[in-house]
Amino acid sequence: MTVKTRRSKTLTREEIRELFSRLSELNPKPTTELTYSTPFELLVAVILSAQATDVGVNKATRRLFPVANTPEKILALGEEELKRYISTIGLFNAKAKNVIAACRMLVEQHGGEVPRSREALEALPGVGRKTANVVLNTAFGEPTIAVDTHIFRVSNRTGLAPGKDVRAVEDKLLKVVPDEFKQDAHHWLILHGRYVCKARKPDCPQCVIRDICRFPDKTIA
Repeated sequence: MTVKTRRSKTLTREEIRELFSRLSELNPKPTTELTYSTPFELLVAVILSAQATDVGVNKATRRLFPVANTPEKILALGEEELKRYISTIGLFNAKAKNVIAACRMLVEQHGGEVPRSREALEALPGVGRKTANVVLNTAFGEPTIAVDTHIFRVSNRTGLAPGKDVRAVEDKLLKVVPDEFKQDAHHWLILHGRYVCKARKPDCPQCVIRDICRFPDKTIA
């Protein structure tokens, strides 16, 4: 009689390394899908991306950034004019207010430059821990991991870093992701969640980590 070994609900250290090795092989240089050319442009784009798609944000910033892409220029533009550029994005009224307030703080407290510290970033209006992590990682090369809904889902579904809330998942990821993969882990996981491990119907047949993943309800087509 064959006895089946029960796998743990969480991935082993070796499986985690294998997971990131495969994602790395598939996409050696992952990056954000937000369009930006400076840390400030990235900061604005990430603030605008809350509850919005990257495609929608890029559409708005393609019009905005050629006109105003520094804190000083956006302040000169003013809140009402800024709204015209970002009106296609959800919650644009609140976001315009936050961007203007953040720009004012950048000019008054940071010489118009985006700060490189988490504390200073999180003090900016419209910037929470997730946004700060994105800027620190993508603009400044820090090995931070920003947990959004995609990463939260992938981490729990696969058994990579299960947690009840985003902070628990972030803390777990920082513990279990091997150091050599930490810099790009955020991008690999978000892209995997966006295009493969989708919320309603994950594309398990096309998934490169299907055999490692602990998700019990894998799709077959």
